[in-house]
Amino acid sequence: MTDPISTAPTIPTLMDDAVARTPDAPFLVTPEGTWSYAQVRDTADQLARALHTIGVGPGDRVALAAPNCAEWIITLIGATRVGATVVALNVLYREAELDYMLNESGATVLICAAEHHGFDFVSFLDDFRKRLPGVNHYVFLHGAGFSTSRTWQHLIDSAPDVDTEWEPVGILTPAVLLYTSGTTGAPKGAMLTHASLLASARAQAAHLGQRPDDAVIAHMPFNHVGGLTCTVLAAMTVGARLILVPGFHPQQSLAAIVAHGATMCVGVPTMFALMMAEPTFADADLSRVRTCVIGGSNVDPALGRRVIDAFPGARLANLYGLSETSGGCIISAEGDDLDTLVETLGVPIGDFRARVVDADDNEVDAGVDGELQIAGDCVAAGYWQRPDATTDAFGTDGWLRTGDMATARPDGHIVLRGRRKEMYVRGGYNVYPAEVENVLTSHPHVVLAAVIGVPDETYGEVGVAFVVLDDAVDVTELRALCAEQLARYKQPGEIVVVDSLPLTPSGKIKKADIKKSHLSSAG
Repeated sequence: MTDPISTAPTIPTLMDDAVARTPDAPFLVTPEGTWSYAQVRDTADQLARALHTIGVGPGDRVALAAPNCAEWIITLIGATRVGATVVALNVLYREAELDYMLNESGATVLICAAEHHGFDFVSFLDDFRKRLPGVNHYVFLHGAGFSTSRTWQHLIDSAPDVDTEWEPVGILTPAVLLYTSGTTGAPKGAMLTHASLLASARAQAAHLGQRPDDAVIAHMPFNHVGGLTCTVLAAMTVGARLILVPGFHPQQSLAAIVAHGATMCVGVPTMFALMMAEPTFADADLSRVRTCVIGGSNVDPALGRRVIDAFPGARLANLYGLSETSGGCIISAEGDDLDTLVETLGVPIGDFRARVVDADDNEVDAGVDGELQIAGDCVAAGYWQRPDATTDAFGTDGWLRTGDMATARPDGHIVLRGRRKEMYVRGGYNVYPAEVENVLTSHPHVVLAAVIGVPDETYGEVGVAFVVLDDAVDVTELRALCAEQLARYKQPGEIVVVDSLPLTPSGKIKKADIKKSHLSSAG
């Protein structure tokens, strides 16, 4: 019989509940060793005391930019213990993103990897911190910092050795700030509360029948709801084990699944496709995998069938969710046949609700296309310091406007018709063209820029940028600019120099014409 799913109201009390039930159960399996639930809780409490000592308290923001690691989860638990909000940043973010998000969020502490894939964060931040006047404390993981920073271990060791009675954290307190780009290109910080995060995590765990003896591969980035809610928090609600992979690489993920006997694999379609393309995949022992969850974009029917064949003992489930729903809100129903699995997102989980509406917010009949809207406890509290954007997306009636086009079937299953008007999804990450265009047009010789998403066999979609120049510029220079300013997944796969771009009478770029012409010429 499945153990009951924890009903703890906040992230730190969820941790306490897990420790009370199974303190010595393995929680985090890392390349360096295994942490029990009690060990993680105790270290998180140390961090909470250390953060409190340097002035972090309720309502403060602690920014975190690191790959998947034990310290990431410990920071989440420790920072929320003192009532702070974790600003979850992608470790791939660079100058433009860090400048905007750290200043806009008002983060006072930055906990950051010292180095990641050859990028020296210490040297970068030693110079860059002059543009971050609000950040008072820099803490580096796995390496020494600059003169006024401290290491993670030094911060932990500085915690006073005293029992601390913490003020209870309200369930509507923002636990995590996740930045999601808007159609204007300006990132918006979605405020995910303790209540919204745990509502999604519990609903998913119940819907998929997650168990304490599950071993979940954790290779989706934790600054993404797929990694944070669908992987980490859902596992915590049942006291399951997480197998941490610092960053997705198909061979490493596949090896971890086999070595540690993973029973559950959560990923975007690209991740499954790349793992199945590995030469060692055919001989991999995947017999213990009982659940494969594919989220982030529509599942290609051929890919869905390949996953079913490759994981013969596993249940396949699609998952739909976004930052604003704090995690999954629609998942395939148990017993869905193959056609339903590959044609639909699934059904609303828990007590969440979904509807499809017309332009006037009137619900349309089954089989009619419209905008997908979501309601329920999973919906985020809005956007950080963006009241107008909050009203536009969240309204006043409890329904989140996703901007995604969908159709409801008579049986309640939701069919996704298309993503937001211009956004494309590269490897599970949402990319908004305006953000990329703003970087390109920051070059003094780029007059106009238009970015579109085009189909790609590996990543689902990739960006193609079209630029109009007023002087000769080497494309490699523009690529370097994008690499400096943007995360890797936002960088266009191709940059095309053109003499002009088609414009409407009002001067807007006709992107539909550009895309049609590009796809036609590409064959």
